[in-house]
Amino acid sequence: MMTESDGLDDEARAELLCYLVIAQLVGTARGGDWLRTDHLVESTRIWLAANGAKANWSERVRLGSLSEKVALGLAALPGLNDAEYLAKLFTDGWRLDYRSPVVCEIHTACVAELNGEI
Repeated sequence: MMTESDGLDDEARAELLCYLVIAQLVGTARGGDWLRTDHLVESTRIWLAANGAKANWSERVRLGSLSEKVALGLAALPGLNDAEYLAKLFTDGWRLDYRSPVVCEIHTACVAELNGEI
């Protein structure tokens, strides 16, 4: 379902959230803390540009905030605090590898969060 106000359909919203969650996990694994706002904004811009998508500022803020919440819920899982392990979840150009079961699990958690199931 396309939402007029932000330009993202449900799948694009879940994919962007998944990307931001993994970016949060990478940031935490590398620096011990969640992404700074400027890094979160840059990660959002990278994903939007790579996917030819548009989202308004309120949707970007909402997904950025949700990304920390979802990442916090996943951070204790095996490997998700290891920067080298997390880097393997990406393919060329820092696109997520959806053939990875871990990426699929994180995506499922993002869909659940967006649907209010968490």
